[in-house]
Amino acid sequence: MTDETDEQLVPAAGGSGVPGDVDGDGLSDVPAVGGDVEEDDALVAFWQAAQAHLGLGRMDVVMGPGDRDLVAPPVWSFGDSPQLADELLELVLAGRKTATAGALSDYEAAGEALPQVGDVSIVTDGSGTPRVVLRATQVDVVPFDEVGAEHAALEGEGDRSLEQWRRDHEAVWRRRLPAEPFDPRMAMVLERFEVVYPTLGPTPAE
Repeated sequence: MTDETDEQLVPAAGGSGVPGDVDGDGLSDVPAVGGDVEEDDALVAFWQAAQAHLGLGRMDVVMGPGDRDLVAPPVWSFGDSPQLADELLELVLAGRKTATAGALSDYEAAGEALPQVGDVSIVTDGSGTPRVVLRATQVDVVPFDEVGAEHAALEGEGDRSLEQWRRDHEAVWRRRLPAEPFDPRMAMVLERFEVVYPTLGPTPAE
């Protein structure tokens, strides 16, 4: 799930990322995919707690003898710096940010599959600590100049206006690719998501 086109995928705990979303200060907030649940005890514990909370139990996968019977979702963080990762994560936890955006070309260049409705992923803070599980609720691919005011508002950054969203995202892309002309028809991957863990109230497992 991802947004330095304004959102930029930045690897969680040292992984490789794919670009994504910019905030009102011209910063970006794209998820960075690249963490590995099976190789990080904190992530393993966090994902097991999330599974129990969601009533999923331990979902087995065929892995070889001795491997952990844990389905590992993608792990990523927002933005292109630890500070931005924390700032954008706080917007998500506060319920202000429920959408992100990234350039289709960034997914293609990184060899990353596009998110699908129902996909879950773990988002870390700037230090790589797992903080939240998100589930994609809507995914659309549209030209940059057809992104609407509703999506801009759902990204929750700055004054939430479409004008600022366009201005900030264009500025980021121009900064990242100064030798290439900005194309207002560039394809954008728009994703809406919901927080599924942690949530308030009793859990299914209780």
